[in-house]
Amino acid sequence: MVSKEDKKQKRNIRRKSVRRKVSGTSERPRLCVFRSLKHIAVQIIDDEQGITLVSANTMDKSLEKVLAGKTKSEKAFEIGKAVADRAKAKGITKVVFDRAGYLYTGAVQKVADGAREAGLEF
Repeated sequence: MVSKEDKKQKRNIRRKSVRRKVSGTSERPRLCVFRSLKHIAVQIIDDEQGITLVSANTMDKSLEKVLAGKTKSEKAFEIGKAVADRAKAKGITKVVFDRAGYLYTGAVQKVADGAREAGLEF
């Protein structure tokens, strides 16, 4: 049986491998997804300057009404749409998707689908 430590260690190895290759610039920042058991957090990051340009997560008070009574996948889709809307308000239309070592399925895929539907290109 695979222990939690092994799963976390393997994810961190995948994450570091991807981060060596994927980097956000001013023209095309990085859209990074963090997934926990209860929540989803998404940030758009400019790695050249080392700043977070836009963020959204399931704990935002402004998204509380939109997320009420939805499943985790539905919440992830709404978070993707919210971060895309906030990015478009700041003039960001193209990003690089960073799944942070998570498999591209379930909530991570729904975040990407929501962001694409709201108008982000990646």
